[in-house]
Amino acid sequence: IEDIFNGYYATVFAYGQTGSGKTFTMEGVAGDDNLKGIIPRAVEHLFDRIGKQSDSEFTVAVSYVEIYMEKIRDLLDKTKTKTNLDIRVDLQRGVYVEGATEVVVGGDEEMTKLMEAGSNRRHVSATGMNEESSRSHAIFMLTIAQKNLSDSTIKTGKLFLVDLAGSEMVSKTGAKDQRLEEAKQINKSLSALGNVIKALTDNKSTYVPYRDSKLTRM
Repeated sequence: IEDIFNGYYATVFAYGQTGSGKTFTMEGVAGDDNLKGIIPRAVEHLFDRIGKQSDSEFTVAVSYVEIYMEKIRDLLDKTKTKTNLDIRVDLQRGVYVEGATEVVVGGDEEMTKLMEAGSNRRHVSATGMNEESSRSHAIFMLTIAQKNLSDSTIKTGKLFLVDLAGSEMVSKTGAKDQRLEEAKQINKSLSALGNVIKALTDNKSTYVPYRDSKLTRM
């Protein structure tokens, strides 16, 4: 979180098999300070940090999307029409999701409400290992623009908080029909993520396959 105040992009994600508690880890229990998840804790720290820095002016914006069957869906879109958004690249904005709802927020409570609203719109289904299995990767994106009041320079950082869909062994989950197709896409994108991480940590690697999945490209 500290790095994004220096203009960096940072990512925190929960990874594991279906039913292992990833969503609970990221979101926690609403209204329970002792059982807050990573997202509300990160948001709280973010605004505490902003409150202590008087030499800069901050703008904080939130977007929340899911990747379901390799399609990007806007979880903050009340019209439910933004179901297949595109990833774009811009010299100033970097990699971004075109058309995704972006809400400027002024505090952690407002941001937590957006997280809860978006989470309720996410694709979930029952499988043999989890009664409420997430069938998509959920990506909570924070963009922090920081303007220095003395020299008017601007730095922009981004924090991606990702609740990955769980890896699945079809023989254990009993997935079939639509659930089976979802499992295939989930496992395929998680494999792509693994390949990217492997390439990034291999000093001999000359190519990082970011474009193999929308998850890794974002």
